[in-house]
Amino acid sequence: MNHDDALKSVLKQSLKAGLFALALSFSFASHAVENTIIKDKLSLQSYLLQERVTAGLKTKTLKVDDIVWSYNEGGAVDKPTILLIHGFAGNRDNWNRVAQFLTPYYHVVIPDLPTNGDTKVPDDFDLSMPNVTERLRRFVEAIHIQDKLNVAGHSIGGSIATLYAAQYPFDTQSLFLLNSAGIYKNANTSYAKDPQYLKHLIVSKPGDLDDVMQRVMQTPIKMPYYLKRAQEKQLITQAEKNSKVIDQLVTLNRIYTTDSFARVTRNIEAPTLILWGKQDKIINVEVANELKSLLKRAEAPVILNNVGHMPLLEAEQAVAQHYLPFLAKTQKLKNPLADKLIPLN
Repeated sequence: MNHDDALKSVLKQSLKAGLFALALSFSFASHAVENTIIKDKLSLQSYLLQERVTAGLKTKTLKVDDIVWSYNEGGAVDKPTILLIHGFAGNRDNWNRVAQFLTPYYHVVIPDLPTNGDTKVPDDFDLSMPNVTERLRRFVEAIHIQDKLNVAGHSIGGSIATLYAAQYPFDTQSLFLLNSAGIYKNANTSYAKDPQYLKHLIVSKPGDLDDVMQRVMQTPIKMPYYLKRAQEKQLITQAEKNSKVIDQLVTLNRIYTTDSFARVTRNIEAPTLILWGKQDKIINVEVANELKSLLKRAEAPVILNNVGHMPLLEAEQAVAQHYLPFLAKTQKLKNPLADKLIPLN
């Protein structure tokens, strides 16, 4: 072998070794990224599990028709029941911090809506608010909590709670609305003027979560970086479904008007507590009094200063301090429709 051939042989062997080393490094990098994702996910699950334990909650599943519901439940089943409904892009665990103050005294049920979380629905599921509300009712009946139910909803969950209380007035003992979405005359935020604005609240790529937290909270809550990263990745997987939910909301806003929303709200018989974060940038605080004027038995709205759109995360103790006395009082009240019920036998 001459000098040139020897040189070519060495270069060829070196190239093979280099490519192998490069492939090996990519393999290790890929495994490292995969391991990081798994570690972050497990850390988030562990963190949420600890939150549930602290709140006295356990996660359960139940199949009702074509939906496999995932929900948190806690408190004694012989106590009055509270149904807590999360908002847009949220899930059942958004309520954990408030629930810890409720489970010592009440039976608490917090489902993941068909729009989010771990609840499983068919690919062609109707995500419209009327359908979600009706399916929620079937879930409530399946676990036998429909009688004298205390219903609470945050943001879009507040709209679902409002619709539920209007459609099932005989069974709703009380209603609690936190920064509740609706079609208001005095709404002047970007979302109120154009529901498509909610697409700014969809976490679809890395870095979006920080931006969303700035929009929905007056003072974003602090969490370890690895937990935020895991939560962001989880939300990114739900981006497509959240976009479909917003499309449904846009459609509803074309169908319903402030007058039709008012008519639905005026059908509610349940005593109602309204609570709002004063610095809400999504649904402005001024509509709280408008909402009160539509409800038959609403108390003066509670306004929390230095709180944005997420009081259940920003000021959970204040939320509970206002909600618990209201609950205690309303459990003694008689539903005005009770005397109008016609016995079946």
